[in-house]
Amino acid sequence: MKTTLEQYTVKQILDGFVFNELEGKGLFGLGGKLVIQPEYQRHYIYGDGKRDAAVIDSMLKGYPLGLIYFSTGKNAGGGDVLEVLDGQQRITSIGRFLGGKFAVRVNGKEQVFSSLAAETQKSLNESTLLVYTCDGTEEEIKQWFETINIQGVPLNKQELLNAIYSGPFVTAAKREYSNSNNAKLQKWQSYVRGDPKRQEILHVALGWVATSEGVSIDSYLAQHRTDADISTLRAYFTSVIDWISTVFVRPPDQEMRGLDWGRLYEAYHSSAYNPATVDARLDELLRDEAVNNRRGVYEYVLGGMVEPSLLDIRIFEKKDKGVAYQRQTQQAKLNDKSNCPLCALGGDANKQRIYKQSEMDADHVTAWSKGGATNIGNLTMLCITHNRSKGNR
Repeated sequence: MKTTLEQYTVKQILDGFVFNELEGKGLFGLGGKLVIQPEYQRHYIYGDGKRDAAVIDSMLKGYPLGLIYFSTGKNAGGGDVLEVLDGQQRITSIGRFLGGKFAVRVNGKEQVFSSLAAETQKSLNESTLLVYTCDGTEEEIKQWFETINIQGVPLNKQELLNAIYSGPFVTAAKREYSNSNNAKLQKWQSYVRGDPKRQEILHVALGWVATSEGVSIDSYLAQHRTDADISTLRAYFTSVIDWISTVFVRPPDQEMRGLDWGRLYEAYHSSAYNPATVDARLDELLRDEAVNNRRGVYEYVLGGMVEPSLLDIRIFEKKDKGVAYQRQTQQAKLNDKSNCPLCALGGDANKQRIYKQSEMDADHVTAWSKGGATNIGNLTMLCITHNRSKGNR
């Protein structure tokens, strides 16, 4: 891959700059010859009043912004263009500020570009940006994009995948799942955790459908890279979301957000559920102080409430176990029987055995799953063998 170091003024870079507020994209520069955000790039994420302001503050103080990388490419008509390989967040921040989109503090006062002194405006426009232009094959460019030291916010997994597998499929998928103005986003984010601008909703959607087909996201994107149709991805994602909201008719609990719903859908969507019964069971479990893992209650109910390990049930207090052990042991010695109640009922050599506390486990007299409380009144000490064989009986 061939690289050439060049210098551009801010004014040159921003010639023809357009920023799409709805999609968070800074589109063009250099009089239309520069694509500021190729399809494989992430959306603009610096617009938080901090990182974008920091870029402008650095320029006002005369600090260098670091190297920017362009790559050579072709437009839809086959003409030569340049694409921003690294630096689009910085360029877009500059373009938005010079376009009056946000203000920065200068000498203690909020200033937009048009309110700055004329000489300051001129200085910003004439600021020099150092740019490496990279000319190579698509594979070389994509590998360089993946490995260069990205300044600012590091690329996450999906942003890298979008770069590696850029094409019609990624473009269409981003339009659906990376659009923060999508009317369906509020419902999705009740169950899916992530920032659409950082491709995190898209990553979940791809993960669900890829797993359902037994492949990785990388493999799925490779298989569909040239497809313009994302109907299979859309249909699967919609099926999972609709299934969740049909089984769990309650307003979404905060614990539901970010669960592995794709896996749960594959495991349980063929089962029939009574939504009213599901809702009642959830209410009971979410109120139960013995349940330490509230996020596990949904899978516990879906699976027929047979795996209490999902709930991380609160165990008996150490002091309560000590009290119960002493009480049982004293009574057992008086009765000349084992301090394990189940051994005492047997006819083998353990019928009169007195176990050490370290040889016993605490057990619910009435199983927690059958309404038994986790307190000393419902505690009995059993030998390890009997406790582990007892289960929920």
